[in-house]
Amino acid sequence: MFDDFKKFALRGNVVDLAIGVVIGAAFGAIVNSMVADLIMPVVGAVTGGVDFSNYFLPLSAKVTAATLEEAKKQGAVLAWGHFITLLINFIIIAWILFLLIRGMNRLFRKEEAKPAGPTKTEELLTEIRDAIKAK
Repeated sequence: MFDDFKKFALRGNVVDLAIGVVIGAAFGAIVNSMVADLIMPVVGAVTGGVDFSNYFLPLSAKVTAATLEEAKKQGAVLAWGHFITLLINFIIIAWILFLLIRGMNRLFRKEEAKPAGPTKTEELLTEIRDAIKAK
């Protein structure tokens, strides 16, 4: 039973999937940093200092805090600004993955299949036809 598990765990697909998950997590952290540290400050500067991460709608009268973190401690809030930030993250990740896959497909695109030559039967029939015509 241990040998079967070892074969399963070390099979190429499982190892490739594990590598993909680790790289995906690292890639996600990079994109999150890019959005939080590079894109959102620019969006905030263009929109007059808007910081989406602290936008929320209090769902309880007890919530009087000005920041999302403190508001969550006081009661239920609808953190729509955080949602917008995550949506922007998703769009950026999806766009970058699209460009990567598209580039890889172009790079590794196989040459168009050349039409196969005539089979031996077709060659033989062509020779017979040509011999008949010659007579």
